Amino acid sequence: MDTIKDFLRPEIIWFLIGLALLIMEFVLPGLIIAFFGVGAWIVALVCLITNIGINTQLIIFILSSVLSLMCLRKWLKGIFLGHTGSKQDLKQNLEEFIGQRAVVKEKITPKAGGKVEFHGTNWEARADEEIAEGTVVEIVGKDNITLKVKLL
Repeated sequence: MDTIKDFLRPEIIWFLIGLALLIMEFVLPGLIIAFFGVGAWIVALVCLITNIGINTQLIIFILSSVLSLMCLRKWLKGIFLGHTGSKQDLKQNLEEFIGQRAVVKEKITPKAGGKVEFHGTNWEARADEEIAEGTVVEIVGKDNITLKVKLL
């Protein structure tokens, strides 16, 4: 009976709750649940040091979890997923296509389009005129993943 009473101590319960929440973070990724696991471990540490009531434990749990979530999530997400320096500059990206040459891999028709090979990759292509397979074309524009081409 004493062993069960030992496991019902608040610091052990909070530690186990925190451990379960951290394990759940691996199952449900998003880097949110882990902060509640850390909050539970903070409460476990406080309970180990001092004897506090359940209301105080819950307040410490909520405050530490939410504060750590608000302050650390963006920073940790950047560490794990990588920081992005800036948004993609579409004009600069477009300049590396315009004026370049590509080879038609599937016949291009004005209505259905076709495919061209550019830098070793096949791209959807559109043109104002019909262009036969094997023809070298010039890229004049880009619309998402579709290149606009014309005969040389």
